[in-house]
Amino acid sequence: MARALTLFRMLTIQRVLVKYSLDDIIRETHLFRPLRFLFYLAPRSSDRSAPVGERIRLALEELGPIFVKFGQAISTRRDLLPPDIADELAKLQDAVPPFPAEQAIGILEEAYGKDVHDVFERFDVEPLAAASIAQVHTAKLNEGGEVIVKVLRPGVHEQIERDLAVLRMVAGLADRYWEHGKRLKPLEVVNEYEHTIIDELDLMREAGNAAQLKRNFEGSDMLYVPDVHWDYCRPEVLVQERIYGTPISDMQTLRSAGTNIQALAENGVEIFFTQVFRHNFFHADMHPGNIFVITTDPEQPKYAAVDFGIVGTLSADDQRYLAENFLAFFDRDYYRIAKLHLDSGWVPPGTRVDQLETAVRTVCEPIFNKPLAEISFAQVLMRLFRVAQRFNVEVQPQLILLHKTLFNIEGLGRELYPQLDLWKTAHPVLRQWMDEQVGGRALLKDVRDNLPQLRDAMRELPAILHQLGEQAADGKIRLNLNSPELGGIQKQLDEQRRQRYWLTVAATGVIAGTLVLTLGSLPLLGWTLLAGAAVAGFAARP
Repeated sequence: MARALTLFRMLTIQRVLVKYSLDDIIRETHLFRPLRFLFYLAPRSSDRSAPVGERIRLALEELGPIFVKFGQAISTRRDLLPPDIADELAKLQDAVPPFPAEQAIGILEEAYGKDVHDVFERFDVEPLAAASIAQVHTAKLNEGGEVIVKVLRPGVHEQIERDLAVLRMVAGLADRYWEHGKRLKPLEVVNEYEHTIIDELDLMREAGNAAQLKRNFEGSDMLYVPDVHWDYCRPEVLVQERIYGTPISDMQTLRSAGTNIQALAENGVEIFFTQVFRHNFFHADMHPGNIFVITTDPEQPKYAAVDFGIVGTLSADDQRYLAENFLAFFDRDYYRIAKLHLDSGWVPPGTRVDQLETAVRTVCEPIFNKPLAEISFAQVLMRLFRVAQRFNVEVQPQLILLHKTLFNIEGLGRELYPQLDLWKTAHPVLRQWMDEQVGGRALLKDVRDNLPQLRDAMRELPAILHQLGEQAADGKIRLNLNSPELGGIQKQLDEQRRQRYWLTVAATGVIAGTLVLTLGSLPLLGWTLLAGAAVAGFAARP
């Protein structure tokens, strides 16, 4: 039954493409070819007189949330699209047709178990904005305070599940029949996207994401996150503080207000890299419809973000790998990039590092020291893709959200300030993060974090020795003094004693240094003790 429904959905997609005179997609898409004869039987309700961008936008809107989100993602890449198509797809950011207010009120009253006017002092039936997953109304709380009320679209769960089934089917066909399927892992990509979009359907999760992001940027002069009103939140309802700002896409208003556009663009890049590497928690849906600018101080403009349904995190290994790749790229250390790819297992073990190094250099070297306006990252990515094909580089599905977000950031940067030097802005953030991970501060942190384990081990040691003594007294332990294994054990015990000694010295140095610095009387002595602790920690390494 499920397979039949999926096939019916594929036919529906084909019908919509025909409806908007997008037949060429069917002809040129291999996976639709078994069904392509059907479009000759489908009546056309529109012709090619409408602009192609408008027809594409209307088709995506009719196909539903997943397809709308696809349009949103590519609308930020004006370097990839003709201007007319980019302008039309940009309307998907905040101009998705709303659903009737009566349905929104019904969802609210079911969620709260009372009349909507008992919940809010004022509820505005006219939507402020509509998106692919939900729409937003404005309201006023009974205790005062202007808020936005985000309500899930009715039936969106069922629609998402249906489209995911289609994506899984297409990905399965691609994995089986497409020559690049095994390397690009379409099924894993779809599974990764499924987790993302399902999470987006739970507005309580979105509220938690907003709260976390607000804590991360508490007191920041670059990004503001609106407050969450938890008492009013439900899985299908999100209530947040209403913010007032200028949409990031409204360049005319921003310039009229005297906004420092260069600072705004550079802050956007710094915010992104701070989220990814310092916080390991990044807003992964940063299209123009979700970003506003507060211009109270035009020289120091402040971003205000909304819509926190999609956030991304990385494992510690992925963070470290990406940071080292970025820094190697900044330093033009192409051998390091090639070696990192090999060490990570992303390329086959037999790959020649020198050949991969040369290929990466050929792609990357031309883009240095150029502003965004003079760089076609689309071309760079296409060339890197060909390099990946040549060396059988595997796509890592866990990084798709990060790639998508970086594309959005670049698109915004290009719109705001074409002369932005992306790499120069990001480099200090990455360098500081790496220093914190592998520098002296990281070593001291490791010593501090391991003190509880060291303390527990020292507490348990007498009991272990006592137990061993009793076993020896009862004859349960026999020692062969001439055993070669005994020598190895002795070496291990010596090594453990050495490590315990230096860890104890390091711990003592950290505690004493911290106390001296806290008292403030002998700062030089405090820093000397901490430096000695760092040396002791280094000496304790196996």
